[in-house]
Amino acid sequence: MKKVFIAAILILAAFHAAASADGMSKTQIDKTKATDLEKDRQILRTGIMAELDAVSLYEQLAATATDPLIKKVLLDVAREEKTHIGEFQSLLLEMDEEQKEELEIGMREIEELREEE
Repeated sequence: MKKVFIAAILILAAFHAAASADGMSKTQIDKTKATDLEKDRQILRTGIMAELDAVSLYEQLAATATDPLIKKVLLDVAREEKTHIGEFQSLLLEMDEEQKEELEIGMREIEELREEE
C-alpha cells in the first residue's frame, strides 16, 4: 500500500511539473521571426522555470509528508531537479554571452554587499 501511495504522489508531482512546463506556450517568442539560437535560449529558460517549479513542489510535498520514506523520495527527486536546472543553466551560459556576463555582475554585487556587512 505504501508503494502505491508513493507512486501516486510522484505521478501527481510529475503531472504538476508537466503542467508547469506548459509555460512554453506562455513564452512571448515569435517562432516565425526568432533565430534558431533565440529559440534554443528560450527553450532552456523555459526548462529552468519548469524545473524550479518542480523543485518547489517536491520540497513542499516533502515538508508535509508524514511518512519518512515518502519524504526521502521527494527530497531525492527535488535534488535531481536541481541537477536538471544546472544542466540547462550550463547550456544557457554557453549560448548567451550577455546572460553569462550579467550572472557574473550579479555575483560580484553580492560579494560587495557581503563586504559591507
